[in-house]
Amino acid sequence: MKHETNTRTATAIVWALTLLLGACGGQAEREAAAPPQRAGQPLDPAQTAERLVKMRSQALGGDQKGLQQNLQALNEDVNRSIRLADPARKVDRENARIVAKSVKGVRTVAWIDNENLFVIVNRNGERTYGTIDAICNQLEPLGDTLGVVVNVQSGAARTGDELEILSRNCQLPPGERAMMQANRQVDALPPQIRAQHRANADAALRAERSEDRQESDRIIQAGTPEM
Repeated sequence: MKHETNTRTATAIVWALTLLLGACGGQAEREAAAPPQRAGQPLDPAQTAERLVKMRSQALGGDQKGLQQNLQALNEDVNRSIRLADPARKVDRENARIVAKSVKGVRTVAWIDNENLFVIVNRNGERTYGTIDAICNQLEPLGDTLGVVVNVQSGAARTGDELEILSRNCQLPPGERAMMQANRQVDALPPQIRAQHRANADAALRAERSEDRQESDRIIQAGTPEM
């Protein structure tokens, strides 16, 4: 009887640990899938009004610490709204390289300049905005990611289109940059030139197929006896 009780107790402990680990794992997956911070959005009127009321109360009540915290939070909200990166919270470059390499599919990480992080992934299918999101999530504890642009290229690329570099500021939509942040052209071939090359290749292929059809028609006509 005592042996059976011990067995049941051990089984219950194992099940409890399994459920606990499963819950932790699920939470980690949800955190990994969470979107990165976003800037450039207008201030929330209700939230801002509530904060101002609280700041007035703190000022009247002599709560200098609380007033300072809310003032700092309001300042951060305004800066994010106007897309102004915090120069006092620049992302640590060396630690950024380390954590970016921990993202699935990332092969190489290097800084091009103080703002542009260059990343090479293993496969074409990993050159996505999802990969950029995952990298930006890893960078957030290191500083203000509004000051970082992630540029991703495939290490398996074979064509000009596959070599195209996908770029985005961590907190802004594709093509947008933070205030006073240069929109640096990282691609070796600008999109316009790549598009023109693609159009030229398509035109040449169509012309070649047209000539082939004409030659086939001539051969058929030559080999067909007149009725």
